[in-house]
Amino acid sequence: MKNAIHPNYHAVTVTCACGYTFKTRSTYKSDVLHLEICSHCHPFYTGKQKMMDTAGRVERFQRKYAEFRKTAAALSEGKSPAPSK
Repeated sequence: MKNAIHPNYHAVTVTCACGYTFKTRSTYKSDVLHLEICSHCHPFYTGKQKMMDTAGRVERFQRKYAEFRKTAAALSEGKSPAPSK
């Protein structure tokens, strides 16, 4: 390998806007990396994610696939599925 062509890989402290900090290694030029959002405050990772229902899409999906859920439940209980329309 050639000398002096690789980036400097060093320890950095990552600081989120929520106040959470952790240490990692990076090629980032500074010793402190500031983030706006991290896994401790992002709604997807915290479980506080809100499901946005625009134009009744969730209800429409549930109505559309309700028959499949009934059929699957009947099959798992050992019953024959109800005849479809």
